[in-house]
Amino acid sequence: MARQSTGSVVERHRASGTVYALRFRALGQRQYVTLGSTADGWSRRMAEAELTLTLAQVQRGTWQAPTAAPAAPIVSDPTFHEFASAWFEGIAPELASKTAERYRWQLTSHLLPYFAAHKLGAITVEDVDRYRRAKVREGALSAGSINETITRLAQILEEAVEYGHLARNPARGRRRRLKASKPPPVWLDRAEQISALLGAAGDLDAVARADRQGIGRRALLATMALGGLRVGELCALRWRHVDLAAGRLRVADSKTDAGVRLVDMLGALRDDLAAHKAASPCTRADALVFPTLAGRPRDPNNVRERVLRPALARANRDLEQAGCTPLPEGVTCHRLRHTYASVIIALGEDPRYVMAQLGHTDPAFTLRLYTHGMRRDDGERDRLRALVGGAHWAPAGTTTAAGAPSR
Repeated sequence: MARQSTGSVVERHRASGTVYALRFRALGQRQYVTLGSTADGWSRRMAEAELTLTLAQVQRGTWQAPTAAPAAPIVSDPTFHEFASAWFEGIAPELASKTAERYRWQLTSHLLPYFAAHKLGAITVEDVDRYRRAKVREGALSAGSINETITRLAQILEEAVEYGHLARNPARGRRRRLKASKPPPVWLDRAEQISALLGAAGDLDAVARADRQGIGRRALLATMALGGLRVGELCALRWRHVDLAAGRLRVADSKTDAGVRLVDMLGALRDDLAAHKAASPCTRADALVFPTLAGRPRDPNNVRERVLRPALARANRDLEQAGCTPLPEGVTCHRLRHTYASVIIALGEDPRYVMAQLGHTDPAFTLRLYTHGMRRDDGERDRLRALVGGAHWAPAGTTTAAGAPSR
């Protein structure tokens, strides 16, 4: 009688799951055959069934040793620095310039200093969590900014997965990110607030050194608060884009196609730009409206730190001395754009016109502004009209209350 063959199922526990194999005797020697892992769909029950089938084949003399599979091609395991650098070089030409600058900053200032020497295939979920905790300890970035860097990390590692360097993306998932509360919207919602900010900017112009009086702080802030330009659009604005006679601005350099537009100037903005032009040393057509002292394009950070922040501080000092409520905290260049949208909504413009003036394609954004626009009680709309010159203002091509064509 033939001897009954025996064998066993072997389990090997790995980080990626349990690997199943068979151990038995056949062809006069001990055999070891790997079946697969739980990630491949194998289970203990399937492995035991495969063992029964294999032992039956051995008993009948039909079992054959599996042919060795061809060796998998060796995939190089670059460092994160090597892979991320190549990734950025490949994607940068497809990005808008501002987006490319933000990606580069996230890489060079945050991700590369931490992950540069890591082998790409060795980056784990634990590494991502340690990075997040390290950024929190540094205290230099908000929760939202830290999350943005993790999003960029996940974008890079997703491509690494596609190229076969990683089995899964360790930066994916909500648990890798911080809980970031969305700050409440902040904008100037009363005529006196806008007047205080622009008045403070004008005072700073008046007391500035002789070589710095041409900066045009008041006109600069008015162009955002009463014209709705993004800070990047403002820095690229040239005198050929400003038609004071027709009362229009042309935004020719914007981050979106919809952002290239004509903006109808409110009366107060036209007055401020006319005064700024009269005081500017160079007003030829191709000259920048708000250049640096060297005549070069102003950096957005310069606008925030050298113009907006001092004007806010001066306005709050003046308001405090007058016994008035200070400006809301958190006013930014972008919130001045929000202020402009709320102003023209308060002046009675419809959502489609507001969208066109802002260079926006998202109607939901405009409808949100209608929900929390300017204060409209106690004669606020009349005060707002008086401030911005809105009593006789209407979009180009329309008529005023008296029936005369606007402008």
